[in-house]
Amino acid sequence: MPLRSPSLLPPSFVPPYLLDRLAQHAGAHASAKAAQTLMIDLQHRGLREAVAGQGVSSGPAPSYVRRGSPARAIHDAEHTMVLPGRLVRAEGQAAADEAYDYLGATYRLYHDIFERDSIDGAGMPLTGSVHYGNDYDNAFWNGQQMVFGDGDGEVMNRFTIAVDIIGHELTHGVIDHESGLVYQGQPGALNESICDVFGALVKQHLLKQTAQQADWLVGAGLFTGKVKARALRSMAEPGTAYDDPVLGKDPQPAHMKDFVDTRQDNGGVHINSGIPNRAFHLAATAIQGPAWETAGRVWYDTVCDRRLRQDADFLAFAQLSVENAARRFGAGSAAHQAVGAAWNTVGVTPS
Repeated sequence: MPLRSPSLLPPSFVPPYLLDRLAQHAGAHASAKAAQTLMIDLQHRGLREAVAGQGVSSGPAPSYVRRGSPARAIHDAEHTMVLPGRLVRAEGQAAADEAYDYLGATYRLYHDIFERDSIDGAGMPLTGSVHYGNDYDNAFWNGQQMVFGDGDGEVMNRFTIAVDIIGHELTHGVIDHESGLVYQGQPGALNESICDVFGALVKQHLLKQTAQQADWLVGAGLFTGKVKARALRSMAEPGTAYDDPVLGKDPQPAHMKDFVDTRQDNGGVHINSGIPNRAFHLAATAIQGPAWETAGRVWYDTVCDRRLRQDADFLAFAQLSVENAARRFGAGSAAHQAVGAAWNTVGVTPS
């Protein structure tokens, strides 16, 4: 399945404005590591664009792979920035680690619920590299594989700690192969929100949680106990995930009236994603039951909808999601009404 369009800039899990804040206000070690992470992320921009410009070519699947089974390989970068690093676990080996298990959990959601065979829909092997760099404060999808830092140990823990982080980053690959949303402004905020949505669904599916049972936190456990934070983002209550002297206060808006116009963060892609995040949460909890069965199917249908343009804004995505809810569950159904009402509640009004 060919790429429709690459993201303009490399999508990383931790937004640059938060790393910049750490670089200025954290202790000496964490401050230095945040500044180092910012420099590394800037280098990733060119690398990501080069990979995306060539298109993703995963090569032939290993001989042990069959449809319905993930092809995973975990490498150890051994605190360097050379990828993928030393192979430490592949399909069929006995050792267990978080990256391996959570790549599998992401594969299971996409295959078992949405009938998608890996990121590209054609069995793409899932490669991950852990221990990237020296106390690197981020995780990212580089167009070909997952990369995980260990965190600085003072403010941030290791980036394999939460399954939704891995689900989030791998979903950037799904978007690259489908809607190709430009990583800037509202399309970029949609890109980030969709990744949060499917990261949350991976976690809920793994834990067998209904929409009502889920915490709707993205990156819970990422911050150490020294930080006043529940997670990196809250889908239920954007703007409340953290409030800490070092981190500052979570800047995400929950409604279009508070939309943040900024040149930072690729035009606010990590900030304004709180608005569509809340819309999904509202739809899923109104419908009730497992979110992946209803609202998740609507969002997945919309991501794969060929009418979704690369420069789609919130309203365009909302309109298509309402239409897809009606198509899949019936006009006037509970799902159809819940999706429309959710978007209205956050200030996006589809016709």
